[in-house]
Amino acid sequence: MTKKTDAHQASFRDPSGYVFYDGKTLRRAIKPIYFPQYNKLKDSGFFKNLISNGLLIQIIITPEEIPFITNPYEWSFEQYKHAALHTLKIQKYALSKGFILKDASAYNITFHKGKPVFIDTLSFDFYEEGTPWRAYKQFITHFFGPLVLAKYHGTEIFKMMQTHIDGIPVKLISSLLPTRTKLSSVVYPNIHLLAKMESKHNQDYKAETKIATLSKKSQENILESLYDYIKGLTLKEASEWGDYYDKTNYDEAAFEAKKTLIKEWIKPLTPQKLIDVGGNDGTFARTVIDTVPHIIVTDIDSNAVDYNYKQLQKNKETNMLPFVCDVLQPAPGIGFNNTERNSLIERLAEYAPDVTMALALIHHITLSGNVPFEKSASFFASFSKNLIIEFPTREDSWAQSLLVRKREFINHFDFYNETEFEKGFLQYFTLEKKETVKGTKRLLYLLKNKNHAG
Repeated sequence: MTKKTDAHQASFRDPSGYVFYDGKTLRRAIKPIYFPQYNKLKDSGFFKNLISNGLLIQIIITPEEIPFITNPYEWSFEQYKHAALHTLKIQKYALSKGFILKDASAYNITFHKGKPVFIDTLSFDFYEEGTPWRAYKQFITHFFGPLVLAKYHGTEIFKMMQTHIDGIPVKLISSLLPTRTKLSSVVYPNIHLLAKMESKHNQDYKAETKIATLSKKSQENILESLYDYIKGLTLKEASEWGDYYDKTNYDEAAFEAKKTLIKEWIKPLTPQKLIDVGGNDGTFARTVIDTVPHIIVTDIDSNAVDYNYKQLQKNKETNMLPFVCDVLQPAPGIGFNNTERNSLIERLAEYAPDVTMALALIHHITLSGNVPFEKSASFFASFSKNLIIEFPTREDSWAQSLLVRKREFINHFDFYNETEFEKGFLQYFTLEKKETVKGTKRLLYLLKNKNHAG
């Protein structure tokens, strides 16, 4: 048995148990205090049913490995919705079998094989007749509140989960919502009334509800109303995504030539894991989706991530994971000691992609973010073995448009050229291939990390 100090930083808060690494194998330790619940859950077939339906991660002390963990502040709107609905679905099922979810943290959900999956095996407890759902308020502050806020203020709201790891305070949620939401039969009792009760009872508030007793039927009705409301949620200013590549500055032949080059360069590398940074809706990553077991696609635009997520569900693509990421401001390590949730850089290094793609991205990093080539090269080298990167030259129309915006400081960007790009990146990489994308003013590079020469 491992020592408590060996517990994974993300699970030290749980009194029922914790996860730890046994060498490179992730295992779960269960403490004696949770033995009655665990044995009943296991013997009753509860775990078996959830796992067989893909709702709970495969366990039996050694959990199924998940290649890459995403956090709530990295999800698109549809992903966040599905994570919330998934949690309610599990609570409804648990209640029907005489159990409850004692935790409803958004961090108990991640995305795996194209859909949300619950990863905290020890979050279940016995249901006591007449008692309210003890994780109710946590569900409101982790799921319902952020989603309702996003409806009116956009998905940037989800980034608040970085600074509110225990959930966005219900009083803050209430204050940020339009006054008219107080007329909603679902939003009023679950946010505004809850905030009022919290303020009224202040110190002695019990963090679930002030209702001393609540029948199972009443609890089921609350769960049903939350489920139906969340299922119907849409963004106030939802934008359709899908025509991004109709706005490219090169023709269809050039577009296909770029796809072909990428496929030809990736094939001999036989990657098991790939990441497409700034990959929009996953179009170019899909050129190799049949041959690469694990693919992650990031983009700064939540709508692009949403579109990608919907596409992978429609196509039943279980080996692609999209999430929201701002390369100029990657997610930091957060929580106690900044170690409960690993930074994006740490997670990417652990994921260790065999191939990294960065297409139509470097000009944004350099010209919009004012990041020198050497710095961006260092960023990619921190997790990339092989890097396929596209460099739009100064003559490229998109690069030109960014340079025009910098016209007052244009002399400061004289370094934006092919020679300086190579000078910066070849400090960390060796040049394997270089080719102009036909019909464009763009160069495509295949670079190998000097620290992964083998």
